[in-house]
Amino acid sequence: MPRYYFRIAHGSYSGTSDVAFDLQDDDEAWKEMTRVCADLVSGITRALKPDSDWQMELLDDNKKALFRIRLLAEKV
Repeated sequence: MPRYYFRIAHGSYSGTSDVAFDLQDDDEAWKEMTRVCADLVSGITRALKPDSDWQMELLDDNKKALFRIRLLAEKV
């Protein structure tokens, strides 16, 4: 079963999870990523400042990015 990791980046912070997730395939990994992101998004948006961004990446077992969800706050 394939293994996946999450990496979160916000400003100068970037961190990759130490714990791998065993999921059936990339489609199931995408679904899990969107569930986790949905759980985090309210707290993230409350702390997001103008002209900043937050992103979550789903990595494969070799820590290569497969998917990215990005929140971008812009002052226009």
